[in-house]
Amino acid sequence: MPPMAPSYSFSFFFLFFFTFQYTIVAFSTTTTTQQRFKEAPKFYNSPTCQTLQHHPNHTCPMNAVHVAMTLDVAYLRGSMAAILSVLQHSSCPENVIFHFVSAASQPSSFATLNQTLTISFPYLNFRIYPFDDDAVSRLVSTSIRSALDTPLNYARSYLANILPRCVVRVVYLDSDLILVDDIAKLAATSLGETEVLAAPEYCSADFSAYFTPSFWANPSLSLSFSNRTRPCYFNTGVMVIDLQRWRAGDYTTAIEEWMELQKRMRIYELGSLPPFLLVFAGRIAPVDRRWNQHGLGGDNFRGLCRELHPGPVSLMHWSGKGKPWARLDANMPCPLDALWAPYDLLQTHYSLQA
Repeated sequence: MPPMAPSYSFSFFFLFFFTFQYTIVAFSTTTTTQQRFKEAPKFYNSPTCQTLQHHPNHTCPMNAVHVAMTLDVAYLRGSMAAILSVLQHSSCPENVIFHFVSAASQPSSFATLNQTLTISFPYLNFRIYPFDDDAVSRLVSTSIRSALDTPLNYARSYLANILPRCVVRVVYLDSDLILVDDIAKLAATSLGETEVLAAPEYCSADFSAYFTPSFWANPSLSLSFSNRTRPCYFNTGVMVIDLQRWRAGDYTTAIEEWMELQKRMRIYELGSLPPFLLVFAGRIAPVDRRWNQHGLGGDNFRGLCRELHPGPVSLMHWSGKGKPWARLDANMPCPLDALWAPYDLLQTHYSLQA
């Protein structure tokens, strides 16, 4: 059975527009990593923002911008920076609601994460959902990098089961990115008449490289793409998803079926991405590439420094092996890591560490 979330009551607070001057009032300390985070600034809605509208039969406002992210101790520093960047650049931060998914196998981390968010973002609209990572682990195959094998990486495939049914559309974001534009623009992406999700496509990438030679040698598998118009690579770290259409098409089951086949015969090497490509490549709504300037973490083996792709930037994504906070701590940052640093809420800042 797909992982399900128990019923929790929403805690909605007011968000306020960014103020440049703020005072560090409180810190949160994680028992696992001893990280201490500053309290984030308050954010204010602009005068033109709509008031959140609550339907009497729903537990969540329909006109909110819903954002989903996974949350764990290992990537908490990145998550905190991502949250801050979303709020700082939103014209209506009061209307942004965060849905965090955390591993159910680590209940102590669940409490720590909730406390950290509450202290650092006292006005944040958020809810944390437990994800049955133990149940999903049976479907996870080893990949080219061990960090990609964490069952929580596959939680994005279960959002339609985990989030309340009143959440119709959600923006999914990885934890290793920052926004420098209004997330409402991304959330408003047109999904057309039938598309289930939207994401920036990269048709110049070698699509065949994401699957093994045995996959392409088997006609019953490779012909999966035969009825699609130019299937292209897309990065699953930034997606706009219609959860109603996802549920109607039972796409979680479709992804799980490919994962089960992967356990029997190796058809890909790269974690949770290929099952998404197998189900959705060539069937997604387009998004401007400015919304996912990905690959800034370098390749999955060496994590070398990379530059931004040509063109405008609304979102920078440190996908790949190298993470900006780790490189900053090691005093070996890439040039673009300096763009991530202002969103770092860690109290013991990398430049002050011994």
